Amino acid sequence: MMGAADRGVRLDCGHCVLRPWREGDEPSLVRHGNNYGVWRSLRDRFPRPYTHADAEWWVAFAGRQDPQTQFAIEVDGEAADGIGLELRGDIERRSAEIGYWLGEAFWGRGVITAAVRALTEYGFEAFDLTRIFAVPLANNTASIRVVEKCGYVREGTMRRSAIKEGVVLDQVLYAVTDRDLARTPSVS
Repeated sequence: MMGAADRGVRLDCGHCVLRPWREGDEPSLVRHGNNYGVWRSLRDRFPRPYTHADAEWWVAFAGRQDPQTQFAIEVDGEAADGIGLELRGDIERRSAEIGYWLGEAFWGRGVITAAVRALTEYGFEAFDLTRIFAVPLANNTASIRVVEKCGYVREGTMRRSAIKEGVVLDQVLYAVTDRDLARTPSVS
């Protein structure tokens, strides 16, 4: 009989592997997630400080998913960060928001770009989506570069739409559609 991790989706991205979160990932998750530089670009639902209890909750939550939409990004044999799709409902039922974070030790290595590209392709294929979007904070230039490299198109600025550390910020709406992917050859 296969365990949950054995039957989960595994995507080889070259620079990394997207795989299910599994028991044993907690120490790595805490080591990379408990970082101010990571947290300041994420939604407040990502805890700070990031504790072992937070990691245990997340691994258990992500491990129960069906369908699987949340992935550990494995680099050099460890869960270095996370990426996922938040599937929408109602009239947006063929859309999803992509979200991701990367441990600071892995910044600048092309890891998150490879992961976003792979999860975007997987999302369209596995969930019959017509649109995947991202909403990075406007001051998060690294995240904006990632989605642009992956073919996401800037649709607009959501002015004064977020508050982080008591500061009102803009967010930038980026999206890619199934038709965009059909026109764009895959970039390695």
